[in-house]
Amino acid sequence: MPRGKKIIIETEVDDDLVDKFRSIDIEGIKKKRNKTERGLSGSIASVFKAAQMLYKQKASEEELEERHDLYSVRSAYEYLKNNGVYISFRAFGGRIERGTIPFVKVGRKRYIPRSVLDDITNTKNDFCTVKEAYEEYKRANPKINFRAFIGRIEKGSIPSVKFGTRRLVPREAIEALTHISDNYHSVSQAIKELRKEGIKIKRNAFERRLDRGRIPHVKIGGRRFIHEDVLKELVGKELRLKK
Repeated sequence: MPRGKKIIIETEVDDDLVDKFRSIDIEGIKKKRNKTERGLSGSIASVFKAAQMLYKQKASEEELEERHDLYSVRSAYEYLKNNGVYISFRAFGGRIERGTIPFVKVGRKRYIPRSVLDDITNTKNDFCTVKEAYEEYKRANPKINFRAFIGRIEKGSIPSVKFGTRRLVPREAIEALTHISDNYHSVSQAIKELRKEGIKIKRNAFERRLDRGRIPHVKIGGRRFIHEDVLKELVGKELRLKK
């Protein structure tokens, strides 16, 4: 930018997805999860007692499912699949074996309470695994590798939470980060775009303008991003000043 001439950016960006990202409350999610798990534990304990009575009464599998919301392993798998939770039957069985999916025994057979299955479905709707989050984010940011993505999670710039032994990422976070990749420029990207247009500016000079609030931007996970409309206005005004 020519000396003595000040550029004023008039573009204002009101971004609901960025606001949602900033409002993600990991501690609140943890507290809510602890409450849910306590409720599930109590529910499973009461179901276990009922299951023993049903075993003595020789209740059929259909009766257990229809009247008592207890699903055999196969029926539970189908229930999840019908509700949009896609997992191989082998992997599903493995999670039951490891105890990450609670179950009760009626005689020699294992049954999963519907409350457990609904919790799995709800969790799937609101969260994704680290691998799923990476695959979704990579569509918007193909240059990122899995190790770098994990690094951002470890540093906390991508919010995540542990449910038992599994680390999950809120879907809202990935939706927002994907949106940012599609519609915003990082500082490095913004400088690169300016230089493409023949606008010479050093990084520290550009960052000083960010620090002073002369270029509107958002801060996400410790990094600053400039909306494409803001950058477009900046480029236009810089080029006009050069004439």
